[in-house]
Amino acid sequence: MNKTTKINIGYIFLAIIGVILLHDMWSGYNAVTPLPYSEFKTLVREGKVEEIVIGQNEIRGELKQPDATGNRHFHTTRVDTGLAEDLHKYGVKFSGKVESQFLATLLSWIVPVLLFVGIWLFIIRRAAERMGGGGGMMSIGKSKAKVYVETDTKTTFDDVAGIEEAKAELAETVAFLKNPDQYSRLGARMPKGILLVGPPGTGKTLLARAVAGEAAVPFFSISGSDFVEMFVGVGAARVRDLFEQARGKAPAIIFIDELDAMGRARGASPYAGGHDEKEQTLNQLLVEMDGFDPTGGIVLLAATNRPEVLDPALLRAGRFDRQVLVDRPDKTGRIAILKVHIKNVTLDADVDLEKVAALTPGFTGADLENLVNEAALAATRRGASGISLADFNTGVERIIAGLERKNRLLNPLEREIVAYHEMGHALVAAAISGSDPVHKVSIIPRGIGALGYTIQRPTEDRYLMTRAELENRMAVLMGGRAAEYIVFSHFSTGAADDLSKIADIARSIVTKYAMEPQLGHVAFDKDRGSFLGPGGEIQPQRQYGDDTAREIDCAVRKNVLTAFERAVQILKDNRELLERSSRMLLDKETLDDDDLTNLFLDVKPAPEDIQAVSVPCSPSGDHQPAVKG
Repeated sequence: MNKTTKINIGYIFLAIIGVILLHDMWSGYNAVTPLPYSEFKTLVREGKVEEIVIGQNEIRGELKQPDATGNRHFHTTRVDTGLAEDLHKYGVKFSGKVESQFLATLLSWIVPVLLFVGIWLFIIRRAAERMGGGGGMMSIGKSKAKVYVETDTKTTFDDVAGIEEAKAELAETVAFLKNPDQYSRLGARMPKGILLVGPPGTGKTLLARAVAGEAAVPFFSISGSDFVEMFVGVGAARVRDLFEQARGKAPAIIFIDELDAMGRARGASPYAGGHDEKEQTLNQLLVEMDGFDPTGGIVLLAATNRPEVLDPALLRAGRFDRQVLVDRPDKTGRIAILKVHIKNVTLDADVDLEKVAALTPGFTGADLENLVNEAALAATRRGASGISLADFNTGVERIIAGLERKNRLLNPLEREIVAYHEMGHALVAAAISGSDPVHKVSIIPRGIGALGYTIQRPTEDRYLMTRAELENRMAVLMGGRAAEYIVFSHFSTGAADDLSKIADIARSIVTKYAMEPQLGHVAFDKDRGSFLGPGGEIQPQRQYGDDTAREIDCAVRKNVLTAFERAVQILKDNRELLERSSRMLLDKETLDDDDLTNLFLDVKPAPEDIQAVSVPCSPSGDHQPAVKG
């Protein structure tokens, strides 16, 4: 029997004795015979009362002889204030008892106050627990970090796939935590901070947990937003407390997720004040990173998908010494990620993960996990015994285009316009050599605003694009609007999303990629995400004059109109095929690979001699180029 068990049994034994004593006292009190006051007066006159004690409201006493029940003690409620004369007359010993009302009065004030305070503290504590406060007001400066010991962190590098370069970078961190003497024998030190940078869903948090699981050390996990509170100075206090806890359990790993929530560049918002709570928290973090010993076995990991907004002081050498890119996986990486996620699902024997990976260019690890789940749900809905490749296709369409909305009924004219629009995209893509092949065309509404969709699947991962490829993409996007113009001689609102994408590509060709010969090799536009310069100052959005801006607008307009003319020419050359394929799409509502392959056998390739549309760029801007039909 351990010590805790002995103590608990002792408490139980004392409680039992206390209950017995209270019961005896209560029984003894109730055993005293209560007398009516008139009978008490009679007993006094008959000389049967030995002695009494007079209180303010009660008289307790003892009889000379036991009564019929064998009890000599009695008590009665005091009524007559002239009792002393009778007692003295009949020789009864009596005395008075002073009853103090101070305690009762005090309790009448204190008990309600204590009850109110207790209820208030209970409500505050419950609210703090729901918000993660834990210990209420007294622990407001304590760190909210969740501490995972070796047995809690089950994630290892085997659970992380598709980001082998990032895993190799962090494997060195694991080796240092396991065997610091080997790495310090030549004077080397481990980087104080490692910043995981990458788009959302690529596995940054999972990778940090895998480092903790491999190193088998305490893992302090906290979000950047947990440092910021409504009270000034709380964030800085929590940073200090976090590092103190980590030092007490070193070697350990501190992981701060969404670092940009607390590490935003100071002075980036000059109108919001210069010394707010976030800046105090950031300053304390910078001090702590300078202060902790690199040989003490503490490694600081952080993750963000917005490195451009971080304060430059965080990224200097000696703080976050190493930045690890966790990017979207390539085809090989997607196959490895799919192998991890299919462990808990049942696949058909003929499912080729390489084909599934080919369907998902640009997908992150989180997207692929969602895809496997959507495919499993699709297979379950149709009552299959396993997940097929068709279920993965359904999952991809569900993620990219949204949920089918078959209950959204279009009138016949709208269905016809949507059919010609979508086949316009498909035919232009089929006619242009080198364009991504069309996988599926449908006029079933999906998502929020899509009345139809055309899915193209790239045959390989691409990291660079030439101007010709960008122009091909613009022409394909213009195919739907061009088909409406040729068939119906008017435009609809269905091309709004296409026009937005075309405008972005056309402006990027001119301003970002410097592919316009007459404007020279000058990039007029920086990446919109990287709006912070080296010092954290806000860069002006435009760094060129009005004349240059006019030339840029004219070049963008020329590229857009040229793409439209090219799409119109392709569809005019394939007018008969456009009519036939659109009628087939109206009948079947969805055309898959086999249908499209048979249709595209008759497609005429795009002409190579399409000339750029001439757009006069006069200073007045009065000239508007006409759209050729």
